[in-house]
Amino acid sequence: MSCSPRLRRRKVARLGIAMAACLFPMLGLAQVQSARAPAPVQEALQSAWQRYPGYRAAQAQLAAAQARRTAAGQPLYNPELEFAAEDEGPDRRATVGVDLTLDLSGKREARLEAADARLDLAVAEARVRERDFIRLWFTGWTAWLSARERLQTGEQRLALMTRFAELAEKQFDAGDISGLERDLAALARDEARSEQAQLIAEEAEAQARFRAVGGVPGQLDALALGVPPPPPMLADPPLPVGLPEWQVAQAAVEAAEGDVLVASRNRRPDPTVGVSGGRIDYGNVQDRIIGISVRIPLFVRNSYRAEVVAAQADVEAAAADAERIRLELAAGQQAAIESYRATQSAWASWQSSRGTEVSRREALLERLWREGELSTADYLLQIKQTLDTQLAGAELQARLWRSYVDYLAAVGQLTRWSGLEATP
Repeated sequence: MSCSPRLRRRKVARLGIAMAACLFPMLGLAQVQSARAPAPVQEALQSAWQRYPGYRAAQAQLAAAQARRTAAGQPLYNPELEFAAEDEGPDRRATVGVDLTLDLSGKREARLEAADARLDLAVAEARVRERDFIRLWFTGWTAWLSARERLQTGEQRLALMTRFAELAEKQFDAGDISGLERDLAALARDEARSEQAQLIAEEAEAQARFRAVGGVPGQLDALALGVPPPPPMLADPPLPVGLPEWQVAQAAVEAAEGDVLVASRNRRPDPTVGVSGGRIDYGNVQDRIIGISVRIPLFVRNSYRAEVVAAQADVEAAAADAERIRLELAAGQQAAIESYRATQSAWASWQSSRGTEVSRREALLERLWREGELSTADYLLQIKQTLDTQLAGAELQARLWRSYVDYLAAVGQLTRWSGLEATP
């Protein structure tokens, strides 16, 4: 079957999208396209996605759209078989006939084209569902890693405060510090215990959220992610044509246009042709009869014009929504790039800070405290600041990777980076 002009235009549009996506390296994204998630991350994502209920839902939606497309390609009308018999006194008549409505207005082709557009829409929506899952999974994983690292820092803080409280008790017994300073050290230890309980609860909650998206805690324990690459310097934000949201918006416009075509073709009446044959008896005389009939519906009471007007309005609404999405995507791309760049800068500053070296600062502060050059209150204040900085660093690293994932999603490379580009 030859393609309609509208279908050819849609294929040309999809080719243009693919060509524009190939231009991404020319826009400064070659570094992003060459980057890939570590193989263990790709394997964990693939396994989690196939276990996730959203994967089965996406598969079912694609299967339903494919089945509707197959149904739309079937002949629109089935033949009708009619048997008739009459017995009026000495006259008897018996006939058999076949009626078939002919699709002369191209309704089947229009419905097939509309079903193709709906299938494209289902594919685009499945890609959005997959991309959103990748973000959920990675957000859950980084949040759990951050919570686990914060928990380890909390354990270090609790051990440090417990040891310091014991030293303060010995210093008090030796008369080197006052009872107030001893009590202050004990309060710091108790506070560390309370905060540690909170960190334990936060780690359990983060682990539960990670499990909810198919994550398996412990599967990637041996993996060291390191630091993601810095964002490339882009003169202009990349085109949104390769983003799944834009593909959904364009597919929705094309699906609405297909509905207009179907509604327009439905306004054209299709004739029904019938052929019948039989026998008629007039008393003792028998004769054969053959009949041909043509029936054409008259759309005089309902012209079905309102359906076309409604479908055209749906096209306008879908086009306006696509334009809104294009503007939002363009703005979101630049925001994601700037956010990632700012987070990268904050992470570099944090790594270069000597204040995050807890072991070195703890030894220095304890020596100054023992020598009397630092009061107990000042010691606790400075060691608390050091530990808080380390706790904030764990959250900053998680935020760095989240912003990197958001950046990849904004430039349409997240699915490829995660290794799931071949899965629906």
